[in-house]
Formats: sequence, C-alpha cells, structure tokens
Amino acid sequence: MSLHRVAITGRGAVSPFGLGVTSLVEGVWAGRSAIRYMEEWADVDGLNCRIAAPVPEFDYKKLLPRAVRRTMGPMAVHATLAAKEAIGDAGLSDEAVTSEETGIVIGSTTGSASAFEEFYSKYLPDKRLAEIKSGEFFKMMGHSCSANVSLALGITGEQWAPVSACTSSSQAIGLAYLLIQTGRQQVVLCGGADEAHASVTGVFDLLRAASNQNDDPENSCRPFDKNRSGVVCGGGSGILVLENMESALARGTKIYGEIVGFGNVNDSTHIANPDKNSMARAMQRAMGEASLAGSDIDYVNAHATGTDLGDVAEACAIASVVDSKTPVSSFKGHIGHTLGAAGSLEMMILLEMLAKNEVIPTRNLDSIDPRCSVVQLQREVSSIALNTVLKNNFALGGVNTSIAIRRVD
Repeated sequence: MSLHRVAITGRGAVSPFGLGVTSLVEGVWAGRSAIRYMEEWADVDGLNCRIAAPVPEFDYKKLLPRAVRRTMGPMAVHATLAAKEAIGDAGLSDEAVTSEETGIVIGSTTGSASAFEEFYSKYLPDKRLAEIKSGEFFKMMGHSCSANVSLALGITGEQWAPVSACTSSSQAIGLAYLLIQTGRQQVVLCGGADEAHASVTGVFDLLRAASNQNDDPENSCRPFDKNRSGVVCGGGSGILVLENMESALARGTKIYGEIVGFGNVNDSTHIANPDKNSMARAMQRAMGEASLAGSDIDYVNAHATGTDLGDVAEACAIASVVDSKTPVSSFKGHIGHTLGAAGSLEMMILLEMLAKNEVIPTRNLDSIDPRCSVVQLQREVSSIALNTVLKNNFALGGVNTSIAIRRVD
C-alpha cells in the first residue's frame, strides 16, 4: 500500500497567554511566563502547590451559541475555539469540514475537572441527583472535547479521543498522521485540551512532583535547572489541521511542516517513574520511520517538566540518539505543563521556530543540573537553521511519544 505524505496546514490555540496562536507566540517570544499564584485555591486543605498557568478569563458566551456550549466544560469550549481558528488558518471550506473525508482526534487527561467538581459537590455526601442537570455528563465524559467539537463543527468523519494524560495530544497528532498516511481520511483536526484545576495539581502534589515555589510563580517551573522543584500545571487547547500533502499542495495553502515519523512506545517497568530507554526508543522509532540519523536532527523539543527524575532521564535519552551539539529546550517555563494539551500547544511554538529559524530557550534555566548537561541546552534565543526537528512528550502510565517534523519549502 502506498502511504500518503502528511502536511500541517492549520493552527489554533487557546493558551495560558490567551486566545489565539498570535497571543501564544508573542508571549513566548517575549520570554514571559503565564504562571501565576492561584488565590482561589487557598481553601484547598493539604494542597502545597498553589501556582498554575490557567487560561485567562474571557466571555466565551459571545463566541459560541448556547445550543453548542450547553454540554461543554471549559476545556471543550477552548478546544472548539482552537479548532475554529485552525480551520480558518487552513482555509478549509464548510463543505470540506463537514465531509466524511475530514475526521477529528482530540485527547485529554480526563473530562472537565471543574464539571466533576460541580457534579460530585451536589451528589455527595447525601447521594442526591435531583439538582444535577442532564447535560453535566457530556462535560465529564472522556471524549468530551472530540464529541463537542464534532457537534459544533458538523464533523462526520472518524472521531477518536486518546486519553493518556500528558501524551493525549501528541498521541492525537500521531493518530491523525496515521489516518491520513493510510488514506482513511484526507483531513484531520487533531490536538488536545485540559484545565488548570486544584484537583489536577493535587495529583502531582500527592506524587511529590509539583512545585511548591508559591512565592515566585513566574520562576517556579525550571526544567533542567539544578534548583528545579517540580511540575506547574497549566490549561488550554491546541488544535492542528493535518492534511494529505497532495491536497494541501493542490489548494495552494500554507504548509507549516510535514510530519515524517511518529514513535509511540510503552514502558511497563513502573507506572510513574520515567525510563530513559523507552524515551530513546520513541525517538528512534520516529527517526527510523523517516529514515533519519541522529545527525539529521536540528533541534529537540523536550517534554522536560521540571522534575528531578524526568529531566535527567530525558536528557540522557536525547544524548543517546542525536548529536551532542543538537539544541534542546523545553517550553514548560513559559506556559507550565498543559497536560493533555502539551503536545499540541508546544507544537505551535515549534512550528513558529521552524518558520523563523529561531530556537526558544528553556525559561528559568539559570544553573544547569550537571546530570542534564549531556545535551546542548539552550539558554537564550538563537538563530539556527532548522529543517528537521523532534517533539517529545511522555506520560504517567508508561506512554512515550516522539514526532519528527520536517520543513516544507
């Protein structure tokens, strides 16, 4: 069977910097951090981490009709707005969007965390259902984002919804790539979404993996730094339009890059601890699929969340598969760890780097952990010719992903 090439033709974002890809790009290139102290979490007993990178408040009721948003939690709202921006950016017609040739793959860690809180605050402790509206379930279900976006946009092609924590959107992008590569779909909207919520941060707190640097939010997330203190969660949604390359070229639309390889491997040694060998295998799978050698990789965008075990394991894994001079950085210091949206939101930044031939450094990397110095960590914006790059994302539960992207001139 002949495999089709896969182009990236549209981008849409709702990020901790606000609505739209432009807000995300401007915030990152300005070197800002979207992480802030969460005063609303002050009454959560036992929560040590009180910082996050949430989406700034906005009046979504003016942007979406009630008929579609009544079954949406915040993350589905964000995903719908990001999808609409991506469709407009790709120049897709209404007929193309609603065609059976267009599918959707949107992942998330869970359904809406705020919807879960709303539901169980009424259900417990007296097990009462009387006050709960019928639409609440649709905000909570695991495929809430893909289902609600499909309904809002009239998607009739294939619908998928990876639920794999921090790799949800990278798996979504990889699956969309496979759907187009094999000819099952011509176009796929793909990415992920998640919410900044006390209960989500609390999970990392319980694992002793969350930062408690509450007195200095903007400098709290420090990937690869020897003084890093852990994860800072964020929220938002990133949606990409992936398209059959022949279709994209025929339409004459802008092509942000071509996905040429996808590595997706499992580590069954521990449900929480990272494994450098599995990380390396994911990168090697992505590179092998594209017939790439380590010397072909111009940059690696690290998952690097600011944890002691994760950063060191990833640095060692990267060092084992690419050249020692290959630039490496993480975007978590800018937007926090947006969990199910991390792969797609960070991909937006990576695609902008490809367009500008500039590498964004790791924010807050003041003093490199010697154990992470096995790779070429970036500490300032650099002008570097970028043609082929890797995008890493890893998740609790042993999921390891890597995506290879190539410039299309």
